[in-house]
Amino acid sequence: MEYRRLGRTGVQISKVSLGTMAFGRWIDEKASADILYKALDLGINVVDTADIYGRGMDNGNFDQLGESETILGNILKQKRKDVLISTKLNNRMGPFINDRGQSRHHIFRAVEASLQRLQTDTIDILHVHRFDPNSTFEESLRALDDLISQGKIRYIACSNFAAWQVAKAHGVSALHHFARYESIQAEYSLISRQIEQEILPFAKSEQVGILAYSPLGRGILAGKYSSANPPPKDSRLAAGEVKLKELIAQKHIFEYVDALDDIAKQIGWSLPQLAFNWVANHPDVTSAILGASKLSHLEEALKYVDHRLTNDELELINNAYQI
Repeated sequence: MEYRRLGRTGVQISKVSLGTMAFGRWIDEKASADILYKALDLGINVVDTADIYGRGMDNGNFDQLGESETILGNILKQKRKDVLISTKLNNRMGPFINDRGQSRHHIFRAVEASLQRLQTDTIDILHVHRFDPNSTFEESLRALDDLISQGKIRYIACSNFAAWQVAKAHGVSALHHFARYESIQAEYSLISRQIEQEILPFAKSEQVGILAYSPLGRGILAGKYSSANPPPKDSRLAAGEVKLKELIAQKHIFEYVDALDDIAKQIGWSLPQLAFNWVANHPDVTSAILGASKLSHLEEALKYVDHRLTNDELELINNAYQI
């Protein structure tokens, strides 16, 4: 496993992170433990979760949010020193008006709750899950900086931010001598390449890490969907996921996926292996987050992850891009 420096920090993270949105939501603790321990055996040292991950995301039950963190807390006890935990806050975690966002009030409550569920003293990388227009950068960053001083967080990061939002946050951090966002978590795949316009150039210029999520295009590049057949009954598309519908609606999407599948076959790989390899070995990506609900997902995606695509193969991929 290759390790890369996270932004301008001194910490080294694996070029593949384990995403755990499935833990507790779709798979139980035993299946989650099997996947986690296999990931660690393969050299992965970053486990990514969020306070919201759990069955409550689907059924609206606040008591069933945070199940991913709870499972991780249970199964990481003997492995904690070997793992960097990345989690997130911002989303609604309860019925009351202040049970969400990035106010000092909610940040402190959310961090304490995550620490309890994770059964740990420190969160290694804390992401604010998305931009909060109702909280100033000064309030949020001061609260996060205080939590770093208290030893409850080591590094802070942001997720789903625009480049201007990260730049403004960095300006506030510099002005007030607060810790700054050292990494950006952003969606990136062969069919979702919007971050190439501003986020990737910004991150490269300012020495900010990139943790890329949904490298398989929310399942499209795993071969789960096609234009000829309805989506599987238990799939995210059948459940009506909005962002997945937007990806599916892109012009020429399935023609492009078919072209990528042909390229993968020429190389001797599967489509998911090609798609994941492309993201994990992108020169501007620090770590690609691989979400897995089965051991086979993990093993297949990582089989050729250390093989670099040739310039000719990369050119074939770019020439096929038309959406």
